[in-house]
Amino acid sequence: MAEEDTDRPAGADGHPVLSGIVALVAVALTVGLILGGGALAASRVLGIGGSEEATSGSTAQETMFLPPVEPTNRDSDPLITLAPDPEGSVSQFPSEEPSEEEPESAISLQSGQTAVGAMERIDLTGVYPGGEGAILQVQQFESGAWGDFPVTALVSNETFSTYIQTGKPGENRFRVVDTDNDKISNEVTVTIG
Repeated sequence: MAEEDTDRPAGADGHPVLSGIVALVAVALTVGLILGGGALAASRVLGIGGSEEATSGSTAQETMFLPPVEPTNRDSDPLITLAPDPEGSVSQFPSEEPSEEEPESAISLQSGQTAVGAMERIDLTGVYPGGEGAILQVQQFESGAWGDFPVTALVSNETFSTYIQTGKPGENRFRVVDTDNDKISNEVTVTIG
């Protein structure tokens, strides 16, 4: 009679590859469960994909805050102005003569073009100190009176820009008016034709 090999485990009758595959699958499942459990615990701690109870009191609108628009404070401007010295160097003190020039209007208007063809674009830009958020109505001088042109401009950062088009030949005068307080800009003239 032949001796039996007692060192071999039962059921491993010449299938070592199958036993290896079963062992690899068991290790892969164990590692996957451990990593999955760790990821789930981390997501709960960080609040990622939380339950409805945790997120029901918040909305996407609560995560974004935009402060109200406020005009910038001009009090932060420098208090010392460097003026050229008569000898060509720079002085530390401002000139003692006050400027006698006052702005002609509160709104300064400029035209990007002085002459255009009929229905070509006329760019209107300007500055309106203290007019943040104001709506300016473009006006055209016709038949001896100012009339509203069907264009408005919004003041942002104390500046504004818009464009107009007209087919009326000859010299055309334009200005802008603040719709809230009737402050008026200077006039600009554009020749059409």
